[in-house]
Amino acid sequence: MAYRFGQSIRTVKRAFRSFHFSACLLNEGNAGRTSLFEFHKRNGGKMVEFGGYLMPVVYKDLSITDSHIQTRERSSIFDVSHMLQTIVRGEDRIEFIESLTVADVQGLQDNQGTLTLFTNNNGGIIDDLIVTKTSDNFLYVVSNAGCREKDVDLMRTQLKALKSKGKDVSIEHLSESHSLLALQGPTAHKVLQSLVNYNLNDQYFMFSRSTEICGAYCRVTRCGYTGEDGFEISIPNEKVEEITEALLNYKESKVALAGLGARDTLRLEAGLCLYGNDIDETTTPVEAGLTWTIAKARRQRADFKGANIILKQIKESPPSRKRIGLRALTTGPPARGHVAVLDPNTNEKVGSITSGCPSPSLKQNIAMAYVSTGVSKTGTKLLCDIRGKQYEYEVSKMPFVPAKYYMPPKK
Repeated sequence: MAYRFGQSIRTVKRAFRSFHFSACLLNEGNAGRTSLFEFHKRNGGKMVEFGGYLMPVVYKDLSITDSHIQTRERSSIFDVSHMLQTIVRGEDRIEFIESLTVADVQGLQDNQGTLTLFTNNNGGIIDDLIVTKTSDNFLYVVSNAGCREKDVDLMRTQLKALKSKGKDVSIEHLSESHSLLALQGPTAHKVLQSLVNYNLNDQYFMFSRSTEICGAYCRVTRCGYTGEDGFEISIPNEKVEEITEALLNYKESKVALAGLGARDTLRLEAGLCLYGNDIDETTTPVEAGLTWTIAKARRQRADFKGANIILKQIKESPPSRKRIGLRALTTGPPARGHVAVLDPNTNEKVGSITSGCPSPSLKQNIAMAYVSTGVSKTGTKLLCDIRGKQYEYEVSKMPFVPAKYYMPPKK
């Protein structure tokens, strides 16, 4: 099924609502603009408000499915400048970030990053983020646009608390000075290699380094939100359009712009969570299947917020629900957020969908849900109640599409 977008506002709104974002079309009075806003409009981007910014959901020359397949087969550029980029400096920078997250940042190699979580005292997830321990004596942090305000408040409150104890730490948010591009897909390394002066074969998944691109100092991190190999590139605002054009002009393989619509279907196939849909402050890492983010050293120290609740779920009392993947066994409409999941034997509700869509890669409907642990085993048959009709789904392992991250060779 292809998602073709016409020119009317009604068509774009309807198509966008079929995904998982709270979006208002072109609410220009309140939303921010990335440095590529005019560039997106010139290139046919259909703009919506997301995370406080006007962002492209799709482009006039590609449907969401087209962009999705383009990313899986070649490579695409996503403007993710709405994300919050933060620099943490000072002798006590690691103590600062570890006081807020479940990560063992001290144990990272230089220029290595990790996915981690801000947690609250109840074990809930305030946000998910990536923290990189750079060799330049600072931490580089990227967190979610939709959580910007509370993340900034959280960091500033903790900064004030540590500084009152004489700790040496400072934070700088890069929103006004830097953009962020995600170059994703199997040809991404070839495309970027044409612009950098070091061998990308030496840079593995979740490693970061600074480099010069088109005369600008940039930070390149090998990571992304699609399940494909790729990079996130932090770029000074004044150079981002030039660098975007340089990436698009790579001659050996087509590179295309992609929007939030394809970003969502790609991340769902990759089994990755969208904050506010699949995880939130009522969800613990154990329920969400994110126990692996809690480093061994942090479990031993039990010094992160909500540790008493989270560690009890890990060691003694597993939670009563868990996040699972679902694949449709019958044709029909996709199961989207808040759809009830039923036990086919009793017809009782056992959970709810958090994200769902037709998978362009698999040609079937897929979804994520929280269900009772008793029905969470792979292969279990469940029903999704969609507008009064029931459709059969099966619990599936995630990711739905195998990840293709560039990992070091196994020893």
